[in-house]
Amino acid sequence: MTAPTPRPLRLAVSPRSADILRRCYRREDPVAVLERALLMLAQADGHLDTAGHITTERARKAGR
Repeated sequence: MTAPTPRPLRLAVSPRSADILRRCYRREDPVAVLERALLMLAQADGHLDTAGHITTERARKAGR
């Protein structure tokens, strides 16, 4: 059984973030750029494993 697909969130970016998206990622889809950034941040913070799956608090504390 697969998990239901979550509804997309509607997010507002700050003026600074919007400027960075416009100036540094002109020819890229802003949604794709923000998704990459979020994935990198979540992995760096230990919320994703190497396969990209969400890790639990217990697994993070165990060092997995």
